[in-house]
Amino acid sequence: MTAPGLWTIGLAIGYTIALVVVGRLLQRRAAASDKGIASFFVGGRSFSKWTVAFCITGLFSGSSFISIMELSYRTGVSAIWYGIAETVQVILIALLLVKPLRERLVVTVTGIIGERFGRLAQGISGTITAFTFPMWSVATAIAFASALHAFTSLSIYAAIAVTAVLLLFFLWAGGMRAVAFTQTMNCVVFLAMLAVGITAFLINPGVDGLAELAQSRPEMVDPTSAGVTLIAAWFGTFVVNVLLAQAAFQMSLSCRTPADGQKGLFIAAGLGLPLIILGVVLGTAAAIVVPNEALPLVATPRYIAEVLPAPLTGVFFLGIWACALGWAGPCQFSGATSLGRDVGRAIRPHATEADLVRYTRWSLVLLTILMIGFAFLRTEQAAWWNVLAWTLRNGATLAPVLAAFFWPLATRKAAIPAMVAGFVSGLLWYHWGAWSPTEFFLGIHPVWVGMATNVVVMIALTLVSTRWTWTSDAAARRRGTGFAIATVAAAAVTIPAAPWLHGLGLSGLAYFAVLAVASTTVFFWTVPASKPDAGAPSGSNLKSEAQVSAN
Repeated sequence: MTAPGLWTIGLAIGYTIALVVVGRLLQRRAAASDKGIASFFVGGRSFSKWTVAFCITGLFSGSSFISIMELSYRTGVSAIWYGIAETVQVILIALLLVKPLRERLVVTVTGIIGERFGRLAQGISGTITAFTFPMWSVATAIAFASALHAFTSLSIYAAIAVTAVLLLFFLWAGGMRAVAFTQTMNCVVFLAMLAVGITAFLINPGVDGLAELAQSRPEMVDPTSAGVTLIAAWFGTFVVNVLLAQAAFQMSLSCRTPADGQKGLFIAAGLGLPLIILGVVLGTAAAIVVPNEALPLVATPRYIAEVLPAPLTGVFFLGIWACALGWAGPCQFSGATSLGRDVGRAIRPHATEADLVRYTRWSLVLLTILMIGFAFLRTEQAAWWNVLAWTLRNGATLAPVLAAFFWPLATRKAAIPAMVAGFVSGLLWYHWGAWSPTEFFLGIHPVWVGMATNVVVMIALTLVSTRWTWTSDAAARRRGTGFAIATVAAAAVTIPAAPWLHGLGLSGLAYFAVLAVASTTVFFWTVPASKPDAGAPSGSNLKSEAQVSAN
C-alpha cells in the first residue's frame, strides 16, 4: 500500500468512526426526548436554516462534484451544465415546495402516493424508489473506491465492497439527526478539499496548462461537447425531479419552520457553486496530467498523488469520502425509508414506529448489497448511474405525484399501471439503446420516454375508468383554455421543426414539453362527476401524515 493510500484509509476510517459515535449519541438523545423514536425519520423537525443548508450542500454539491469531475475528464468544461442544472433544482424546491410540503408534514414521495392511491400503490412506488436509490449511492461510492484501488492492492470491485460496508456501518447508527451532523462536518471537510484541490491545480497544470489544452483539444472547452441531448436531459430531469427529490424533502422538511427550510435551500445553492467550478477544473486538469485513463475517477487520485505529498492527498480524498457520505448516505437512508417505512406500512398498516425503524435498518443491508451489485455491473460511468436512477424513479412516480397534488379525478386503478409502465418503458428504452450513456434509441433520451409513458397512461386510464365531467368553475376553465392554446401553439412549432430539433438532440424534450402543457389542460378542465365541482386543481385531497396516522 502506498503512503497516500495509508493516509486516505486512515483518515476515512477515523472520520467515519467519529461520525458514528456522535451519531449514536445524537440518536439516543433524540429517542429519549418527547419526540421519541419518530425523530429517526425527520429529526424532530428542529433544524435551523444553516443545518438545512449544510444538509443540502452535502447532498447535492458532493454528488455534483463527483459527477462533474468524471464528466469533465471526458468532455471538458461542458460538464458544468450538470451542476448548473442541479442548482436550478435546489432553487425551485425552495420556491415551490418547501412551504406546502412542510405544512402537510410529509416525509417521502412514496408516502404521498400511498396517502392518495392506497397501500398497493405505496408498496409499488416504495419498492421502485428503493431499487433506484442505490444507483445514486453507487455513483459517489465508486469515486472513493477508485481512490482505494489506485492507492492499494485492492481490485476496484473489492474496493467498492469495502466502501459499501463502511457506508453501511455509518448508516446503521441512523437517524436524521445523525445525518444532519454528518452533513455539517462534511461541509467542513469540503472546504479542506477545495483548498487542496486548488493547490494541486496551481502546481500542475496551472492556468497555462488549460490554455495549452484549449489549443490542442478545443473540444474540451466547447460548452456543448457533452452533447445537447444529454445536457437537455440533465436540465429536464432536474426540473422534473423538483417534485420528486425525496432525500432533499426529508432534510429540508426537518426544519423548524418552512421559512427556515426555504432559506437553507437558497444558502445551499450558493455554497455549492465553488464545488461545481472546482469539479470542472480538477477533472480537466486530470485529463492533462493523466490522459487516456479508462476510469476517470481512477485518473483523479493518480493526478492528485502525483502532484501533492501523501498527507495532502489523504485530505483531498477524505473530501471525496465526505462527498460519498454526503450523497450516498442520505440516498441509502431515504431509499431504506421508502422500503422499510412505506413498503413496511403498506404490508403492515398497524406497524409501530419502532417496527418501521427496524424494517428500515434491515432495508439498509439489502440496499447495500444492491449497491455493490450495481457497482460491479458498471464502474466506468459513475455519473450514468445518476441519470439511470432518475429515469426509472421519475418514470414511475411523476404522474402519481402530480395527480396527488393537482388532479382529484385520478384513480388508483390508473396510478398503479402508470407506475409500472413508466418504469418498464424507461428500462426498455435504455436496453434498446445498448445501455449507452450518450447514444440513445431513436436519438431520444429514455428519461423523456419513461415520464411521458407514465403521464399518458395515468391520464388515459383515469378518463376511461371513472365518471368525470367538464369543470364549471370559471377560473379553472380560463386557466385550462390558456393551457390548451399553449398546447396548440407548442405543437404548431414543434411538429414542423421536428427534424431540426431531432438533429440537435432536443426532440424528446420538445415532445415532453408539449405533453406537459396538454396534461395541465386536462387537469384544469376535468373533475369527478359524482362529487361537487372541485374547481381548479389544489391538491387539497392530499392528507397530512398526522391526519393519516389519526385515522
